[in-house]
Amino acid sequence: MTGAAPPALLRMEGITKTFGSARALDGVDLTLRRGEVHALVGENGAGKSTLVKIMTGAYHRDSGEMWLDGERVDFDTPAQAQAAGVCAVHQEIHLLTHRTVAENVYLGREPRRWGFVDWRRMNHETGALLAGLGLDIDPRAVVGTLNTARQQMVAIARGVSLGAKVLVLDEPTSSLSPREVTILYDLVRRLKAQSTAIVYISHRFDELYAICDRVTVLRDGRLVSSHDLASLDRLDLVCLMLGKSRDALRAGTTAFGEQRHAPAASLTAPQPPLLRTEAIARGSRLRGVSLEVAAGEIVGVAGLLGSGRTETARAVFGAAPSEQGAVYLGGRRLDPQSPDDAIAAGIGFVSEDRKAEGIIPELSIRENLTLAALPMLTRFGIVSRSRQVEIVERFMRRLGITAASADQRIRELSGGNQQKVLLARWLCTE
Repeated sequence: MTGAAPPALLRMEGITKTFGSARALDGVDLTLRRGEVHALVGENGAGKSTLVKIMTGAYHRDSGEMWLDGERVDFDTPAQAQAAGVCAVHQEIHLLTHRTVAENVYLGREPRRWGFVDWRRMNHETGALLAGLGLDIDPRAVVGTLNTARQQMVAIARGVSLGAKVLVLDEPTSSLSPREVTILYDLVRRLKAQSTAIVYISHRFDELYAICDRVTVLRDGRLVSSHDLASLDRLDLVCLMLGKSRDALRAGTTAFGEQRHAPAASLTAPQPPLLRTEAIARGSRLRGVSLEVAAGEIVGVAGLLGSGRTETARAVFGAAPSEQGAVYLGGRRLDPQSPDDAIAAGIGFVSEDRKAEGIIPELSIRENLTLAALPMLTRFGIVSRSRQVEIVERFMRRLGITAASADQRIRELSGGNQQKVLLARWLCTE
């Protein structure tokens, strides 16, 4: 006979949030228990980011209730949520890179003595905090000198220093090597042992099944279900996320109702490469890379951090042109020396860092989506608003971009929806 489930640490019921006419969340429930790692999953645009922003005080819900430790709470700002013990570590790490680890951990809460910052105490307490989390990081080190993994750990340590009862980790391993992922797992297990409830957001199933206890699935802003993760196999979880049957997934159907796999005969037929690189090289990071991509083919480029994946893509796009070798497109030598060359030839580029190299945060979805298509939308220096709107509406429908309207600022969208806009930016150029 199993015992009753432990009482909830944080409970959200009937959470609804709209942006204009778009309903981002529709009556979503979520329950977190002490000392559990709870996976929050769903496709891009499912509502994960919106739910987390309501939980952490960045957004205010339209309706619904939230309780923390049995008391009803309303967070109007992230500072209020942090004071109550609800913190988030976002995929884009928000630290002051020119300040020390200790300064970042205690930012805005620096211990003082006689009106001045007590540096000795702050460094000592930060060192003790890091040691307690099993982290060998010098509290006096400047954050900008640390690698991404260590910066991630510092961000988590800051949350712990705030007395976090609930800690949200949003895609925490997106820039980590396998060894660094193992270090993160160890840290998560330490926090779990200290009764911290952890919300773990990731699209990587290996991670979910390695570290998470329970899972809540969202789809199109609605709660699908919550389960003990051990009770679901991976195909069942995919079915819940996509709203498709096991048979449909086994048959290879996509979200557009088309067959994912081509007939076997076409798979074996030789296809001439549409894109080919021949021993391209640049500096010490890119040395003699050759690859071929046929029309209609998806080629994965894998490797650890620093292996040259990004450099290969940037060379093909002309953002960091190759110094040796050649790039061919459609059988003709291209060798793009700038993004203009690549774009004119029909090559697009979606950067791994959408904040720094993708979106223009203060512009609208419409302006961001059609940025690469402006030459074909412009006549005598004037952009055709009607053609622009038609393109944007078509791709918002096609990719399922959830937003109040095409004129909503892109920075207000979830990360998944921002990524869809960046993909549509290139698809609309055909």
